[in-house]
Amino acid sequence: MSINRVVISGNLTRDPELRSTASGMAVLNLGVAVNDRRKNQQTGEWEEYPNFVDCTIFGARAEALVQYLSKGTKVAIEGKLRYSTWENQQGEKRSKLEVVVDDLEFMSSRGEAGGGGQVSDPPGASDSSGDDEIPF
Repeated sequence: MSINRVVISGNLTRDPELRSTASGMAVLNLGVAVNDRRKNQQTGEWEEYPNFVDCTIFGARAEALVQYLSKGTKVAIEGKLRYSTWENQQGEKRSKLEVVVDDLEFMSSRGEAGGGGQVSDPPGASDSSGDDEIPF
């Protein structure tokens, strides 16, 4: 048995890039910075080091999310790792490891790039101020 699941949270390192495949499927590319802590052997202090993770979202979800994401947005991502290899124009072999996103959650409010909180209304939600009470 093998398991391929990844959960990360961090900030977008750049504005997302939306493109389409030859067949017309939307592809959204994101860069996410995820901090790690290590003890500095010289000073004995704990320091944060960033890890930069490439992430990809496919299909209608990619088209829907692109308008709500921008550099600095804090997100939580769940997905799976994918390893790709190719040759560049000079004939050199290249490879990369990326996360194919299954689920993305906003960790900062709209317009609040690095802060905490959640998006108050999902896209397309209407304001139902006080229509129904929660039964608990």
